[in-house]
Amino acid sequence: MSASQTSSSDVPADVPTLLVKIFGKDRPGITAGLFDTLAAYSVDVVDIEQVVTRGRMVLCALVTEPPPGLEGDLRSTVHSWAESMKMQAEIISGLGDNRPRGLGRSLVTVLGHPLTAEATAAIAARITKTGGNIDRIFRLAKYPVTAVEFAVSGVETEPLRTALVTDAARLGIDVAVVAAGLYRRAQRLVVMDVDSTLIQDEVIELFAAHAGCEDKVAEVTAAAMRGELDFEQSLHARVALLEGLDASVVDKVRSEVRLTPGARTLIRTLKRLGYQVGVVSGGFTQVTDDLKERLGLDFAHANTLEIVDGRLTGKVTGEIVDRAGKARLLRRFAAEAGVPLSQTVAIGDGANDLDMLNAAGLGVAFNAKPVVREAAHAAVNFPFLDTVLYLLGVTREEVEAADILDVG
Repeated sequence: MSASQTSSSDVPADVPTLLVKIFGKDRPGITAGLFDTLAAYSVDVVDIEQVVTRGRMVLCALVTEPPPGLEGDLRSTVHSWAESMKMQAEIISGLGDNRPRGLGRSLVTVLGHPLTAEATAAIAARITKTGGNIDRIFRLAKYPVTAVEFAVSGVETEPLRTALVTDAARLGIDVAVVAAGLYRRAQRLVVMDVDSTLIQDEVIELFAAHAGCEDKVAEVTAAAMRGELDFEQSLHARVALLEGLDASVVDKVRSEVRLTPGARTLIRTLKRLGYQVGVVSGGFTQVTDDLKERLGLDFAHANTLEIVDGRLTGKVTGEIVDRAGKARLLRRFAAEAGVPLSQTVAIGDGANDLDMLNAAGLGVAFNAKPVVREAAHAAVNFPFLDTVLYLLGVTREEVEAADILDVG
């Protein structure tokens, strides 16, 4: 589906207007032809909306009434022109412009694989129950998931988000609700967690596999991600198990790291659209620095494994990147990028990402633990990282255009 809309200055509520609707098989020249036809009657354009679905067009034009005595001729001429184009026409008399939209503007993005009629009906009904009105619906993508955006007015963003997120889990879909406005496309910094977000692995577990203590490290990692352990204490406990490991293992771990499906596409598209992209990690600079270079990231920060005489000492050096540290780094990156915090996006999956997700203008829980999904602004539960693009209003066509530019 594609759609376009524009409107001119308001017209008084008592001014007669005509809604001219043209529908039928889409073909070049329909829009120009309709307005060429209307131009002969000295009407002013109040509003325009056009939608094309599977090659079928609906074009609506709200125009002022023609001079006295010409309305009948206008109607006859429009119907004749439409028939000549193998289209149908409908003309409805009324007064004034469209009904004013209620206060409160939000964009509701719904992701489904598949997106069922039942789920769509439930979301639409919930919007109505909260006092909202659906002004427009637009499909952002048809693969790897179906992504549809609802423009909603008449209800504030926060209560609408609360109501819809509750329904989303029951319906097996993902829903993101953000305030509408120009700032959405002005978001110019995206910061991601690394382990189990940008990559499929937990880096410390890759190191542990080489040290023969993978099970012990995985157990502590899982408890930390659930929020059951203090992150700094758990980090020191896990790193201590790596003492004596030969530093040559760093290159092996780098080669074992697996990017999350869609990670390259996400970063490539964001960069093509002018975003800056960074990562923060409770993992290690020995891996994040390599990712920064490989993926062309703007920012990267993590803990650093201490290496002395070619072996890991079982310690980390410098300031620890923990839950609070990730939020501090988001703020630091935003300041360095010259981007207001309200125009940042943070993506993560674990409890130690919560402060960062809450500090960002939009916090996205990616295949996250329940406690994280409940606290984040939006959640994505599909295994493709590039689906986050749809929450930013980026269409699949823009993603593909970025791919073409990259190849070129």
